[in-house]
Amino acid sequence: MTATMPAPVTLRGAAVRLEPLTPAHVPDLFAAGGGDEEVWRWLAPAPRSEAELASLARGLIGDDRHVPFAVVLEETGRAVGWTAYIDTPGFDRSVEIGWTWYGRAVWRTAVNTECKVLLIDHALDRLGFNRVQLKTDCLNTRSQAAIRRIGGICEGTLRRHRRRPDGTWRDTVYFGILDEEWPAHRARLTARPAVLSPAVPAPAAP
Repeated sequence: MTATMPAPVTLRGAAVRLEPLTPAHVPDLFAAGGGDEEVWRWLAPAPRSEAELASLARGLIGDDRHVPFAVVLEETGRAVGWTAYIDTPGFDRSVEIGWTWYGRAVWRTAVNTECKVLLIDHALDRLGFNRVQLKTDCLNTRSQAAIRRIGGICEGTLRRHRRRPDGTWRDTVYFGILDEEWPAHRARLTARPAVLSPAVPAPAAP
């Protein structure tokens, strides 16, 4: 396990805030993406009820290899997805960002970019990690394009990594962003009006 996983914290941006995921977020999350096959296509079978989604959330919350966040729109105060820091065994100062999904209503908006800026800033600039890892299905070209857009460099493909929800074998494409690479990418991404920098971390609520 990574020597020190990030502690739960609330990260605030212009469009979203990331706050520690709790069962209280589940009703909003189910309204945003519950039962939507396309939202869950690359992650897991789509949860068909709040109870199924709550079970997935509890699994993440209770797993010390994950630090999950609810993605909350600042404008509405409602959760529209989740994302997580994930342990990267074998890397001393790396952390992964993954287990990310958003409801369709916020696809192709500033939400994903701002979430990544918040998380990468916090990991590299405040916590002292020197590499952020991201990975996705080799067939998920939309996700690969999004990772490249934020600055991810393809580091290789792990073949037959795991089973997809439909039972077929998934090849997983790995990407990395190093600490010395990030400032130029942050400047490019935060030059867009919808994304502000720097992010301001606030202590997690007790």
